[in-house]
Amino acid sequence: MFTVRVTVLGGERVVNAEAVALDVRPARLGSRALALGFDICVQAVLALLLLLLTSVTLRALPPSWVDDALFDATWRIAVVIVVLGYPTVIETMTNGRSPGKMVVGLRVIREDGGPIRVRHAFTRSLVGFAIEWPGLLFPLVTWVVSLGTMLGSAQGRRLGDLAAGTIVVHVRRPYPWLHVPPMPPPLAGWAAVADLSAVSDDLALSVRQYLSRAHLLRDPHRSRLRHELASEVSAKTHPSPPPGTPPDAYLSAVLAERRRRAEGALSAGRNLSHQVLLPAEPPGAPIRSASPTPGP
Repeated sequence: MFTVRVTVLGGERVVNAEAVALDVRPARLGSRALALGFDICVQAVLALLLLLLTSVTLRALPPSWVDDALFDATWRIAVVIVVLGYPTVIETMTNGRSPGKMVVGLRVIREDGGPIRVRHAFTRSLVGFAIEWPGLLFPLVTWVVSLGTMLGSAQGRRLGDLAAGTIVVHVRRPYPWLHVPPMPPPLAGWAAVADLSAVSDDLALSVRQYLSRAHLLRDPHRSRLRHELASEVSAKTHPSPPPGTPPDAYLSAVLAERRRRAEGALSAGRNLSHQVLLPAEPPGAPIRSASPTPGP
């Protein structure tokens, strides 16, 4: 099965052979090191379980069957299963997501953006086993080379990724903080007495999304959307805003006033609940008996 090579533009932007930009964010050294640390802990637990199982099994065999060579062979097999077989099977079955990558939010993909196969996972594991981690060939030297390769790569690719034709990317996209304009001071008095009860939550959400993304839109689409929202909101608010009010300022005033009233209603509800649930007697007050007090 052949894979399609991709072109990297601007260091991170990936464009495949069909000139389609892939919306991926390559993983860097920090996130990959965190995922590797978690995977090493999982592999250490798996190694202890395998060694315990093999030890119990060998002790159950007849003494004439067990010698030092058998112990050495089973130990080597257990190490190969944990360090080479485990990551190959896990990444193949989960489409490139080992337990550490699942925790951090990473995934291994092919250079063309497709899911990895057995040969990709095996190549990555083999190179990591022999050169990178634990690095059977000159560990200290190969560790430095692997680290330098990741730091020098525009996509943070290690030697195993270069050999297998893979990339490790983030599967969780950071949500950008979008600013919503506050209440325009000239419209504060009008908004305080305006009737906004007919403005539904869906319409207010549309206004908020427009105001937070208005700087990303271009004309004529921005102007058309602005006037459509302003017309729809003005049909449901009374009285009308002062003449000459810009549509963006008008929408900002309506949204800010709805938020202020919602916060006030929430605060009033909390105060009412606190008064209802507050005990009649302050804590530590003596308990008075319900029986009548005898006379002198």
